[in-house]
Amino acid sequence: MLLERFYDEDLAQASYFIGCQAQNTAVVVDARRDITDYLDLAAHHGMRIVAVTETHIHADYLSGTRELAAATGATIYLSGEGGEDWSYGFAGELLHDRDTIQIGNITIEARHTPGHTPEHLSFLITDGAFADSPGYMLSGDFVFSGDLGRPDLLDEAAGGVDTRFGGARDIFRSLREVFLELPDHVQVYPAHGAGSACGKALGALPSTTVGYERHYAWWAHYLRDDDEQGFVDDLLAGQPDAHAYFGRMKRQNKAGPAVLGYPLPELPEVPAAELAGRIESGAAIVVDTRHHSEVHAGTVAGAVNVPGLAKAATYGSWVYDPETDTADLIVLAADAAEAADYRDHFIRVGIDEITGFVTDFEGLPQVTPEVLAQDQLLDAAPTMLLDLRNKTEHADGHIPGSHQLSGGRVLWNLDELPDPADSTIVSYCQSGVRNSVAASALRRKGYHVQELEGSYLGYLDHLTKN
Repeated sequence: MLLERFYDEDLAQASYFIGCQAQNTAVVVDARRDITDYLDLAAHHGMRIVAVTETHIHADYLSGTRELAAATGATIYLSGEGGEDWSYGFAGELLHDRDTIQIGNITIEARHTPGHTPEHLSFLITDGAFADSPGYMLSGDFVFSGDLGRPDLLDEAAGGVDTRFGGARDIFRSLREVFLELPDHVQVYPAHGAGSACGKALGALPSTTVGYERHYAWWAHYLRDDDEQGFVDDLLAGQPDAHAYFGRMKRQNKAGPAVLGYPLPELPEVPAAELAGRIESGAAIVVDTRHHSEVHAGTVAGAVNVPGLAKAATYGSWVYDPETDTADLIVLAADAAEAADYRDHFIRVGIDEITGFVTDFEGLPQVTPEVLAQDQLLDAAPTMLLDLRNKTEHADGHIPGSHQLSGGRVLWNLDELPDPADSTIVSYCQSGVRNSVAASALRRKGYHVQELEGSYLGYLDHLTKN
């Protein structure tokens, strides 16, 4: 058996390629939408991808299940659990609790593990060439290394009302009736790692075991003591903000993401003379991919700041909403290959509008973002002092008088901001990166935003020196 983990550091998301080397067939679980890596691995091993499936209707990225099936002819398998409200809107073979997918010697058994979502499945993997019982579990957003999936995202991202309490109780039952019934040696491979917003304290380890979690996880004593209410209270406490784009991901993944068709075409370099006119008319937006210190020295008018590839999908989803924005995105990149890398990250969150790239800003309209020095803060008298960090960070310490609205939610909650026609916002995050991203998006919406130099860490340093 071949089991390969593909990990996206940007979204802290894992997908899995499981191959039978006896029959050279494979299944991919929780595929992301840029599918080249799966196709390349299959070709390298001389395997055919014959099945694609996913653990649940995802909220943090756009699924590549349909894309990969279209490229390979693989059969789509989808959860048939969760009831009518959580049924997929596109065709696929339905899996219910204990149904199986067979590829050669490998048996993949679906187990219904609701709580994070009602339809959630985990997959038990049996390598029939060596064993007659499962040795591996793909746990999706059910069990992570050192943590559990959030039961509150349906409230946060899908318009639910107090579904978090039932979800937390479902996770308790799923742990008791499925997870803890497995032998200690079963290796557990989750769909997310540290940094994901799908849990509050995910570990960085790529896998764990049933036995390790049984003995050492924070939740284990609640199960041993049969303390469901204590478990629910602890699980729900301190959950971080959910990014606003999660709601769009839920809708698109449920209905069925658009199929782009691979291979994707090469992106063209856009001449400055053509792009300047498109910027002026609002038909194009430049994605400035430089560090915020360079952006502060000058950028293209109306540009949004997405500083580097490492978090391009995350920050891209903060500054551009394809449901309301209609302009094309033109990315600053060294060449067509780097531009394609940015496109790969953007399409993971359903932003398909990158249509070209530029290598420099010569000949384009320029602006200089406003940055407020720390020693000017007391005299600035802004209409709003805006804390763009997560609510848990704000609770740990903040600048007095600030209003918390995390960067991943700000464009979807403009009603919390003052009228842009006659107001000034001074914004900050922890170190300045998230601040530059969110402030660039607000400026494009017409807000007068001054970024606090050094952000919150700069503020603390300024306090100690004065």
